[in-house]
Amino acid sequence: MLDALTVAISVTALALAAWCGYAAYRDQPTKDWHFIGMAVVTLLALAQLVVGIVRLAGGDDAGRGTTIFVAYLIGAFATVPSAGVLSLAERTRWGSATVAAGAVVLAVLEVRLYDIWGG
Repeated sequence: MLDALTVAISVTALALAAWCGYAAYRDQPTKDWHFIGMAVVTLLALAQLVVGIVRLAGGDDAGRGTTIFVAYLIGAFATVPSAGVLSLAERTRWGSATVAAGAVVLAVLEVRLYDIWGG
C-alpha cells in the first residue's frame, strides 16, 4: 500500500470528524460544506481501494491475508458515504455526530489496513 495515501486518508478523516463534531457541539446538522468534505475523504478512500486492488492483481501480497485486506478496503470506502446517507435522514445535530463517528471509524480502519498489509 501507499503509506502517504494511508496517512492522507487518516488525517482528512480526523479533520472531518473534528469539523462535524464541532457542528454537532454547536447543535447544527450537516451542511453542504460537510458533504464536500465527505466527498474528498471518499475520493481518497476510492483511490486507496483502486491502488490496493491493482497492487494485489500485480502480485503483491497482503501480509495477513488477501480476503481480509479486500474486506477492509471495501469497508473503509463505504464508511463515510454510509454515515453521510444516515446524516441526511437525521437532520439534527445527531446527523453531524454520525458523520464524525464514521470519520473516526475510517481513521481506525486505516490503521488496521496498514497493519494487515504488513506495516
